[in-house]
Amino acid sequence: QVQLVESGGRSVQPGDALSLSCAASGRTFGRSTVGWFRQAPGKEREYVAVLFRGGVNTYYTDAVKGRFTISKDNAKNAVLLQMNSLKPEDTAVYYCALGERLIMSTMTRADFYDYWGQGTQVTVSS
Repeated sequence: QVQLVESGGRSVQPGDALSLSCAASGRTFGRSTVGWFRQAPGKEREYVAVLFRGGVNTYYTDAVKGRFTISKDNAKNAVLLQMNSLKPEDTAVYYCALGERLIMSTMTRADFYDYWGQGTQVTVSS
């Protein structure tokens, strides 16, 4: 059984940086695709960043390009999301997800992922 656990979310001020971690138990990330998604109150869950097939490529939604970085820490069996220059509109619950058979046309779609973490709250406010 695969379990994903996110951590690192907290309240910060605009312009601050924050690093989220997604740790896996039950298996390694290997060459799976891992995505970070977020959901703000009253909004649908949206894709933020994807580590495609173990890191062959990384992808970001336009709203976070140049500010967020997704990476993998093999030693800790974790996928990280480094978030810089945070804005109030980044406020959301952040989820990581793992997909076994994703292709490029589906990697940004939440319904194609197989496993999800419980989420971690990020609040950006002055």
